Amino acid sequence: MSVLSAKPNPSWSYLGYEVYSISSNSINIDKLEAETDNPVVLLVHGFGASTDHWRYNIPALSKTHEVHAIDLLGFGRSEKPGELDYGGELWKDQIVAYVKECIGKPTVIVGNSLGGYAALAAGAALESQSAGVVLLNAAGYFSDEAFTSESTDLNSRIRKMIASGFSRDLLVKWLIYPLIQRLIFENLRRPDVIRKTLQQVYIDSTNVDDYLIESIRRPSLDPGAFQVFQKVFQARGLKGKPIDELFQDLQSPLLLLWGDSDPWLRNAKAKQEKFRSFAQKASLKVTEVLLNAGHCPHDEVPDLVNKEVLNWLQSH
Repeated sequence: MSVLSAKPNPSWSYLGYEVYSISSNSINIDKLEAETDNPVVLLVHGFGASTDHWRYNIPALSKTHEVHAIDLLGFGRSEKPGELDYGGELWKDQIVAYVKECIGKPTVIVGNSLGGYAALAAGAALESQSAGVVLLNAAGYFSDEAFTSESTDLNSRIRKMIASGFSRDLLVKWLIYPLIQRLIFENLRRPDVIRKTLQQVYIDSTNVDDYLIESIRRPSLDPGAFQVFQKVFQARGLKGKPIDELFQDLQSPLLLLWGDSDPWLRNAKAKQEKFRSFAQKASLKVTEVLLNAGHCPHDEVPDLVNKEVLNWLQSH
């Protein structure tokens, strides 16, 4: 198989922060523009990943489409500011801005895991400028799964602190928790731990190679990476609309691609049924394909994913 064949795009920032993105060779893009009106394809990675995770997809998709891939703020080679409120709303808005400012044409957005949620939210927000959405083992919640956030009422929080012991509460919150989080973070970015984690996520670990491991480890060394890790795990959710509401807003066709043996999706079969059911209730043009793979089918079985995506693009 071919490996990643794209070049970095010109510098672009969102909210004043540098965002890294790549696109298929400009010569190929010029040729495609002259020969076809195919929509652009934008690839959005999952948690801890980056544009590098599309190494086996860009070459195949670029044969017939202009292809872009983007690093979400907080990940990959994009900036990792500690002050941002990380979650689905931020990444959705980032993708929408990128499509409008850097692509400017109807775009099919392809996303994996939390990138799948961001892709769906952006596709819904783009309305007619969205040419389609492809979800690869997408993250997200439905209306009946919404978590209850902790009360922010000042009096109740003070009573809680008094009841548990004021000094102990501050010690845990400001010293113990950050220390534990730091230890977890340092452990998770060790190459051997990354490899073992990926081997659990991929059913066939053939493509769990040094390139993939380094593509995940390298961004964790950037300034701000630990603060992003803290914020993402403290967010208690993607902070956006539930999937069923996004389906109601979506105006373009939808492809659901599942790695059917995903060990990371809780109640995976039930989750798939919910995606299918709510997409149909929203009267979406939905296609669903199940593949023998884990959480990242685009990198584990890229030939199969590329074939399904290209077939779907051609038919829509």
